[in-house]
Amino acid sequence: MTAGLAGGSDDPPVGIVSEETLSDNWGRLSRVVFDLRGRDGRVERQTREVYDRGHGVALLPHDPERGTVLLVRQFRIPAYMAGHNGMLVEACAGMCDGNTPEDAIRKEAEEELGLKVRRLTRLFEAFMSPGSVSEKLTFFLADYRPEDRSAPGGGAEGEGEDIEILETTLDEAFAMIGTGEIADAKTIMLLQHARLRYLAGS
Repeated sequence: MTAGLAGGSDDPPVGIVSEETLSDNWGRLSRVVFDLRGRDGRVERQTREVYDRGHGVALLPHDPERGTVLLVRQFRIPAYMAGHNGMLVEACAGMCDGNTPEDAIRKEAEEELGLKVRRLTRLFEAFMSPGSVSEKLTFFLADYRPEDRSAPGGGAEGEGEDIEILETTLDEAFAMIGTGEIADAKTIMLLQHARLRYLAGS
């Protein structure tokens, strides 16, 4: 019996057979061979590639008095290679890099938006592409006022970031989902959550 794969109904249905590192640069790409027990009890050996780049955070700042949100626009080479022009409108986001999600998103807000976050609302965690990527994002909302933007933002220059800051109304941003101007999953999730929160009056 493969390690980690036993016969009881409460035992994990998977047993890792082998794991091979294919690349270890910005993230780690592995080929994983595993035995998976199906619902009918049969065990099937499968092979998948898993990309591990750590866990991340995403934030949508919202000014409830003016009805505005802060977003960013930046170039994304994977989107470009998939046929998009590569310039994606997104929520502020980044990697945890060993920090707590709260500390990580505060740092990203200052770097990308020049925003000093006063109070965070932690919403939920979600795997964004669980078929191949191990990354889990923690999502946040935060109220802001114009005076909270005390730095230019634009991203970390040493990391090759060239980030344009966009301030738009929540209604306008939500409409950009329908037009395709916003095509980033984490941003759509945050805008939908903020829209529901706004409509609920909380």
